[in-house]
Amino acid sequence: MPNSSRIHARNLAELYRLAAERFETLPAFATRQRGGVWKPVSFRELYDRGRRIGAGLIDLGVEAREPVGLFSDNRVEWMLADYGIQLAAAVNCPRGIDLTDEELVHIVNHSGMKVAFVESRGMAERCLRMRDRLPALAQLVLLDDGKGIPDGVISLEGLAQRGQARLDAGDADVDARAASIDAGDLFTLIYTSGTTGKPKGVMLTHANMMSQVDHVPIQLNCTDRVLSILPIWHIFERMFEVFAISHGACNYYTSARTLGDDLKQVEPTFMGSAPRLWESLHHRILNGVRQAHPVRRGLFHIGLFLGTHYREALFVLRDNDLRLEPVHSLKAALRKLRYALQWLVLLPWYGFFNAAVLESVRLKAGGSLKGTISGGGALPPAIDRFFNAIGIPVLEGYGLTETTPVVAVRTPENLVRGTVGPMIPQTEVRIVDFDSGELLYPNAGHPGEGRGLRGEIQLRGPQIMKGYYKDSETTAAVLSDDGWFRTGDIGMVTYNDCLKILGRRKATLVLRNGENVEPEPIEMRLKLSRFIDQCAAVGQDEKFVGALIVPDLEAFRDEGIEAETLEALNRLPEVRQKIQKEIRAAMADAADFKRYEVVKDFRLLDKPFEVGEEVTNLFKLKRHVIHERYADVIAGMYSKERA
Repeated sequence: MPNSSRIHARNLAELYRLAAERFETLPAFATRQRGGVWKPVSFRELYDRGRRIGAGLIDLGVEAREPVGLFSDNRVEWMLADYGIQLAAAVNCPRGIDLTDEELVHIVNHSGMKVAFVESRGMAERCLRMRDRLPALAQLVLLDDGKGIPDGVISLEGLAQRGQARLDAGDADVDARAASIDAGDLFTLIYTSGTTGKPKGVMLTHANMMSQVDHVPIQLNCTDRVLSILPIWHIFERMFEVFAISHGACNYYTSARTLGDDLKQVEPTFMGSAPRLWESLHHRILNGVRQAHPVRRGLFHIGLFLGTHYREALFVLRDNDLRLEPVHSLKAALRKLRYALQWLVLLPWYGFFNAAVLESVRLKAGGSLKGTISGGGALPPAIDRFFNAIGIPVLEGYGLTETTPVVAVRTPENLVRGTVGPMIPQTEVRIVDFDSGELLYPNAGHPGEGRGLRGEIQLRGPQIMKGYYKDSETTAAVLSDDGWFRTGDIGMVTYNDCLKILGRRKATLVLRNGENVEPEPIEMRLKLSRFIDQCAAVGQDEKFVGALIVPDLEAFRDEGIEAETLEALNRLPEVRQKIQKEIRAAMADAADFKRYEVVKDFRLLDKPFEVGEEVTNLFKLKRHVIHERYADVIAGMYSKERA
């Protein structure tokens, strides 16, 4: 059996080659076929096919360090294309197929790409129709040729055959290209979907990605099964897939439609995830409990109660309880004694209910999960508490596209709920006052060297981007000469030396009275209601906080309130009454909400927020889009106040 330690490489091309040499016939990726059968592709096959594709790109005239487009969603052909791009020493410029025409034109023309891989015939025909707006784009390569290949487009296999012909003729350009890659060369140029403004091209280097492979503190080996559901063109999912390759683990591609079945069939041991996935799974579990026999329902709640308090005791005993203030040593010792007694009392009861009740709940997530890193947004505290209580460790992390992305992550040994864990090795963090620029942490002049003080999170480390492509002005605004990156996020360092995220400055609502309100904690709290599917807090320059609410159609149907559409549902007076009651309960139960943060009014929306429209692929709200699209609705909410 191959060595389970991770592969260390100088660049992605070398990593792909070494993985093929070490793991050979082991499965690298698996794609779901009909009937739940999985079709694997080995590390050796992936590399050999990728090498042919790389030679084919050279045959097309692709130069080293030249951007190559990759417009596709998750599929094994995406990785084959990436192998080819990296082995040709080119730069992968990816995006999902949900991008708008304007985004497509901007990305193609701004990057200057001449060759692009496209997922489907429809995507190829779309590019061909826009040819007059894409003057530099000379060649399209179709990943899926199941519905035929349009004129002027070549298939992925056709490209590979061109590369094979070069290799058969003794051409070694692709190997020379791969050997020529420097650590500082770009491996990708990612145009972020973002939540505001026009996409910016984030330049990430091979050194950036290799630092993630070397320093992300997750242990995998060639027996692990990694379930992949997040968009692969996002750096979060892409890093995990590269990370899995470096350990010889197999990535299984799933989708939102088949996730429930795939969790049971694959029994993944690890996965990258987004908060939305855990919110959905949480609702699914609780809906199942509500429909269960009263005895089973009672046993579940007893098990959940025991799990919550058992884990709480362990957190304190392992020094993993959230610490926002310094704790006196005597007080800490007495607290540990109390929780040690709690742990001893609960241990036998928890042991029984864990095996008899909670194990069946864990099976809904596959039953074999050693952990999952949730990123791309804040994990609601109640969701965090629930899954850790039933024995599924959710290892929340933090990062941005500009940081490749991981800068901090919780581990099983350092799982402090309410934080995103400690910084990963070789990563520095400082907290800076937004207004004065004063260094708050680390600062020996403040108690605890500045722990517990809130300000802007600034980062420095080997994973920080090279800058924004062809945009030195924006780069200079966020990246200092000595390497510090301004995230624009608000946070603090706890007394556990973990990073706690408090919000995004760009999302901050400034009320008419000057109070600053972070909308994300409010939205997370409201979405805990099973009757609220989506929501967006609003109130910039207004007297109070309001909310745009998308009700959950299925939840109301379960309550006997029938409606075919959201529009029909929202016309029912009992629906507004129920949502109002849910909002009041959510705000009343949250002791940490200040008076001015309480939602005073709301409006029901007749259509959900959609990916590519009001939300990004990771379900982050595009607040500027929502405010523009629902300007009249928001204005109506505040009409009396404005009069």
